Amino acid sequence: MKKILIVDDDAEFRSHLHDVLNAEGYQTDGAASAKEALAKNSTHDFDVVLLDFMMPRMSGLDALLEIRKQRPKTKVIMVTAFATIENAVDAVRKGASDYISKPFKIQELLTTIRRVLEEAKFEEGIKNPDFDQALSSIASPIRRKILKLLSTRDRMRLMELTRALEIEDHTKVIFHLKMLREAGIIEQDDEKSYSLTKEGHRTLACLRTIEKMLLA
Repeated sequence: MKKILIVDDDAEFRSHLHDVLNAEGYQTDGAASAKEALAKNSTHDFDVVLLDFMMPRMSGLDALLEIRKQRPKTKVIMVTAFATIENAVDAVRKGASDYISKPFKIQELLTTIRRVLEEAKFEEGIKNPDFDQALSSIASPIRRKILKLLSTRDRMRLMELTRALEIEDHTKVIFHLKMLREAGIIEQDDEKSYSLTKEGHRTLACLRTIEKMLLA
């Protein structure tokens, strides 16, 4: 049973998520502050931490850094009511696996959690340090789907990718595209269309090889 720590200073919000996640088969615990979360994370091995971005005394970003120091394998999903692409990318650079914006649909949260757990499983199966940068950029299932979509067509625009991915929030797609661009795996032309770079084609080939190995 996967264990999830819910970190938010809103008791009603924590209680609601406890009920939802327990019903889905997850084991949950809660923390009302970053300090309490760090104390629990130091003694318990959580698979996922749902971490509020804005909290008193210690911010979610500061707590994120400490959580990652305590348990590098724990996946952290930032929860924020004030999401921007810049903040999300900053959180990922500091160790978050994904982010979700309040208010959100429960199905969106569950999908994000499953995606992050899949990412953890993917990373566990590929421990070759020579591919660290490439693997970190394609650990997300969404980013892997983007590569595969771009491999089937020469170029795709943002909304084409959004529809193909079946994601309602196009800012989520922008976020993942930005991560891939920064890794040099995709590029965008003057007409705002995205395509794979040479590095992107090499990364995709590695991805397909890895997937075959994991399924063998």
